[in-house]
Amino acid sequence: MCGISGFFQTKQDFLKKRKFYEGILDSMNLALRRRGPDDRGTFLSSHFGLAHVRLSIVDLVTGHQPILKKADSRTWGIVYNGELYNTDELREELKALGHSFDTASDTEVILCAYLEYGPGFVEKLNGIFAIAIMDETSRKLMLYRDRAGVKPLFYGISDETVVFSSEIKGLFCFPGLSPVLDRDGLNQIFSIGPARTGGNGVFQGVKEVLPGHFLICSDEGIRQECYWKLESHDHEDSYEETVEKTAFLVEDSIRRQMVSDVPICTFLSGGVDSSLVSSVCARELKKKNRQLMTFSFDFVGNQENFRANAFQPSQDRPFVEQMAAYLDSDHHYLECSTEDQAKLLKDSVLAHDLPAMADVDSSMLYFCSRVRPFCKVALTGECADEIFGGYPWFHREDCLKARTFPWTMDLKARQVLLKDEFLRELKMEEYVRQTYEASLAQVPSLPGESAQEARRREISYLNLKWFMQTLLNRMDRTSMYSGLEARVPFADHRIMEYLWNVPWEMKARDGMVKHLLRQAGRGRLPDEILFRRKSPYPKTYDKGYETLLAGKVREIMEDSSSPVLRFLDKEKTELFLSSPSDYGRPWYGQLMAGPQLYAYLLQVNYWLREYRIGIEI
Repeated sequence: MCGISGFFQTKQDFLKKRKFYEGILDSMNLALRRRGPDDRGTFLSSHFGLAHVRLSIVDLVTGHQPILKKADSRTWGIVYNGELYNTDELREELKALGHSFDTASDTEVILCAYLEYGPGFVEKLNGIFAIAIMDETSRKLMLYRDRAGVKPLFYGISDETVVFSSEIKGLFCFPGLSPVLDRDGLNQIFSIGPARTGGNGVFQGVKEVLPGHFLICSDEGIRQECYWKLESHDHEDSYEETVEKTAFLVEDSIRRQMVSDVPICTFLSGGVDSSLVSSVCARELKKKNRQLMTFSFDFVGNQENFRANAFQPSQDRPFVEQMAAYLDSDHHYLECSTEDQAKLLKDSVLAHDLPAMADVDSSMLYFCSRVRPFCKVALTGECADEIFGGYPWFHREDCLKARTFPWTMDLKARQVLLKDEFLRELKMEEYVRQTYEASLAQVPSLPGESAQEARRREISYLNLKWFMQTLLNRMDRTSMYSGLEARVPFADHRIMEYLWNVPWEMKARDGMVKHLLRQAGRGRLPDEILFRRKSPYPKTYDKGYETLLAGKVREIMEDSSSPVLRFLDKEKTELFLSSPSDYGRPWYGQLMAGPQLYAYLLQVNYWLREYRIGIEI
């Protein structure tokens, strides 16, 4: 994995101010250095600037970027962040068509595929990626993002120059782009956050390339093309065929994503998703007489402090122990302390350039930093719940009936601390309703489908386009902040395409959550793991953590220079701090209750101050 950035325009010559623009490229690389600590490179021509920082995973010797190709006085270039899982097949196809290769990297394969097939080459890729291709002859910049949106790619325009970067901070290295929030951006933070509308970069003038899309930037402006989207059609496979095909797709994706020239590991929670990924990896490595390394995460004191609730019915440790023994893996138990997850709330903001999932994010940041000394590549069980229907809102009647995002059905928890005048300015309910309805309008419907099946299709679409994106953002930023590449086999587009049209009666047969995935995993896991009730990512139940955060919020309230005071009502906030927290009533997702609201406020305040954000409303 890597970080990419750069800029493009045709109405001026960058080489006339070479040192100035080379300095910008160096600044972009410096801003993204945590994504790629192993190598860095830049390229500047009259109309293009490309920058790249590298985390070396495949082709450790000759994988330097940018990569350039020249033919008949024509030049093409590429910077790329991601992994291609069908590199060998595509390379052989291109060799048969007359292409030769100077490296063993997937980057060169991608550039040659563009030269051979043109802009639509991306449909041939199986992988996760953010790609920028420089086509000097046609004077075009092409920006591509993978189908699921695993890898980020932001862009903005400054004085007719298109600027792009893997992270928002890279954009702000370019003159004319600065961190400013308007009403829309504030609603993204307070009404919808930590989720984010697809394509919305929160800051004024900042956008993100949509998953499954690419941009063609030229003298004519910016044109967006969709190369992949979900399509609804009748599912014709029998139940037995569906189980068999699902099992094949899942296992094939996991095996493909094991490609690496450095050791790999897995995140192992003891749940069916991560255990299935770990089981396939362990079996494949044993064929090579190698042992899989696995990591599990928990919090200091949770053995004593844990309290079961509807969202988190059990602890992970006993199931992790069983799986580690079953896999014969080299297992590492990692624990995060109250102090570490609170301290890393600020680093979490720096990793995202935005407020994030509070301590759900900062703790993952900590865990990834502990995994990195052992491995550069980790496979995770992320995204299975969105694709196979694992979350409560796929099953609960109140969620199915709610005409809003099911992970944030009650906005009162978000409004409880804000000034009345700010709430009137935000028009929170109206903003959320319009955003929700705009998302539903994009759902590819299936004529003749029952009302209940159509509603579950809507819930599935919202999960893939919203909730899954939030978790993919978390996984990318928290891992890449420590130079760790986290892969998500369940987000393979073939799995997404197939499962999209499998009817609910197969996905949750006999009322069993994720029944189809469990059946596909038969023979690969012990039954105690395979049929374990879902328990999400762990969080701390230490009351001392809540006390620590409440104290930090009070410090903010007492500091008149705190930028978040522009939005917070002091009396409301103190009343909330003094009230007992309900850990079983999240305000976002499954895990973010009262203490996480404190943490989110701390992140917002730090973000406003650290990024010197201007407000225009």
